[in-house]
Amino acid sequence: MSIADGAPQEERELSPEADPEKEPQPEPEAWADDWTGDTLALLRALRAPHRRSRAGQIGYVVYVGVMMVLTWGGLLSIGAFANASMGADYTGHDAQLLAALPSGVCALGLGLILVVARDALWRGPVVAPRATVDWLLNQPVRPGPVLRPWFWISCAIALVPGLLAAAGAGVALGLMDRTGFLPAFGWALIGGVCVPLLATCCGVAVERYEGAARFVRRVSPLVALLVLLLAVQSVLGWTGHGNSTLELAEMWSGPWGWAALVGLTPTTAAVSGGWLALVPLLLLTAVALVLGYRGAAGIRLGSLRERARTAAGVAAALRTAELRSARMVLAQNQQSGRRARLRIPPPSRAWLAVPWRDATALLRAPSRIGRAVLFSVPALLLVPAVAAASGVDRLLLTAVTVSFGYLAAAQLAEPARVEADDPRRAGWSPYPYGELMLRHAVVPALSAVLLAALGAGVAAALGAGAAVWLAPVAALPLTAAAMVNACRGPSRVELMYTPTGMGSMGPFIFLAWYAAGPVTLVPALAFALGLGHGPSAVTGVFWCLLFAGVLFYWSYQRALTLSGRHRPKD
Repeated sequence: MSIADGAPQEERELSPEADPEKEPQPEPEAWADDWTGDTLALLRALRAPHRRSRAGQIGYVVYVGVMMVLTWGGLLSIGAFANASMGADYTGHDAQLLAALPSGVCALGLGLILVVARDALWRGPVVAPRATVDWLLNQPVRPGPVLRPWFWISCAIALVPGLLAAAGAGVALGLMDRTGFLPAFGWALIGGVCVPLLATCCGVAVERYEGAARFVRRVSPLVALLVLLLAVQSVLGWTGHGNSTLELAEMWSGPWGWAALVGLTPTTAAVSGGWLALVPLLLLTAVALVLGYRGAAGIRLGSLRERARTAAGVAAALRTAELRSARMVLAQNQQSGRRARLRIPPPSRAWLAVPWRDATALLRAPSRIGRAVLFSVPALLLVPAVAAASGVDRLLLTAVTVSFGYLAAAQLAEPARVEADDPRRAGWSPYPYGELMLRHAVVPALSAVLLAALGAGVAAALGAGAAVWLAPVAALPLTAAAMVNACRGPSRVELMYTPTGMGSMGPFIFLAWYAAGPVTLVPALAFALGLGHGPSAVTGVFWCLLFAGVLFYWSYQRALTLSGRHRPKD
């Protein structure tokens, strides 16, 4: 017997070397008695009624989903193929679709891997419930039989979007390229199965190894930028501004592109030798599944416990439609140890206090500035395509451009959202609440205008044309729309159950309230700037300033309503 074995139980529990959250989990040989089989058999027997009830609920959800897909997708697709067999022509946009697919598939594949890897930072593919993590895994049971079923469940769930994407590709290519549904669906299904499984295995690596998690945190902004650029390139390909050499390099760059090479094999845009990408894609998927299966059993207990509690908090917030609360839970979980401590000299004038606080808050959260830059890039890249398009294409491209611009401006309005979370927090301010919220719009507006001006200068230097100089003016209504959303207050779940004479319109009413700023601005600004061949410079500036004034006034009124709702009663 060693000295450590003879130490008192209290000393071994308090010893830092015996921390169960830092030590690797013991191997099965370390236990004198292995009760895994008996424990799991007993739990299966005890959980049988709950499992049957849960299976019924899951079966009902699956049934509803299948019926919706068959009703809205299957019947329409069958009707379209029947019309095509009788002479209907759906090949009008064939060239545009094939030009947009390479970059579009790369963006979808790389984006899926990024989303699953980011999800693994706080939840993960191995998602065990709290009872399993807090109690069962603390008993003398082997973690593999407990955790690996959750890995397979995540793999099965990940296949759902891949199957839907493959079916959609089969229908689109079968009708527009006359490829036939079965060949197009079969080749697209290879990527639709392999890429989600690879993404799930990447998530297991992030959950298992801290080094992988740090790597994902560091490269996420760059990968997100690449995904947005690929999406923009797909849109440019649809409009006839694609680059075949660049697309070929992207498709051979990794499994996200190999899926595109394999999926294009039966089409008229097939790449010479592209079917050879099938071999590395299948081999890499098989190796990843083996490594993911093995790695699922080695995830630290402390990591599982933290993820289970975070997932429970996010689920509780989502049940009450408190999306901001869910984001705050995630932000607390994903905070890194290193924080920016940039300081701005305190202002010498009282009226600068609010802008000084907002500027300090943004500088201490550089990730928000980075996300604003990230969303600004595709918005500016789409401006030349908007200027060259006409008709419906111009309207749609303008709406997409405005949407990206709004997402960029919304990242800069976080201090205003924090102030609006609880109006009682503004008791320090000598200003009325509505005026205080307008003062919170100064820094987001100036930052958005400066960011848009810098981006427009870079885009103009690259030959984007004079239309990009409307971006700094358009930043004002985009910021105003973000302020409208910032002043909405706590989630009003009761709107989902509002009775109407047009059926169940409650969710749409709630969505219109929750996203009132962008829901109002995006179509209005898209119609103002996208009709015909676009307005003149003076008219464009006029519309932007008009929408900015209306939306800022709306945010002021919303702030007054919000403060009145929280005013203490006498």
